[in-house]
Amino acid sequence: MTENTDVRRDGAPGSRGRTTIADVVVAKIAGMAARDVPGVHALGSGPARSMGTVRERIPGAGSGRSATRGVGVEVGERQAAVDLEIVVDYGAPITDVAGAVRENVISAVERMAGREVVEVNIMVSDVKLPDEEDEGDEPQRLR
Repeated sequence: MTENTDVRRDGAPGSRGRTTIADVVVAKIAGMAARDVPGVHALGSGPARSMGTVRERIPGAGSGRSATRGVGVEVGERQAAVDLEIVVDYGAPITDVAGAVRENVISAVERMAGREVVEVNIMVSDVKLPDEEDEGDEPQRLR
């Protein structure tokens, strides 16, 4: 007796099923890629950074700074759009920094998440001056 063991397999194994990537995943990738660019001091506006610093000091509220602060994304099945709010170090050429951020974010999201990045909108909300304290930093105590 002969058994029919012919299993029909249409397409490569990678095409059998669906992969969904959450918005937060793309936001974290974009945030880390933006922070890697020289001249980027921080992501997010001053009040958002201050609240994040306060939140980080609360036990059990999460560890480290939020990787998605200052990052907004829209993720579809094939494409993604990214909005970033950044603070640039004083002296860094803002248009060059923004261009480098855009390139780094596009490269990282397309490589890691497999989504075509259709746009990266960047808002420079502040410039970090050399003598300014960071928002949320504790003032130094005099001894």
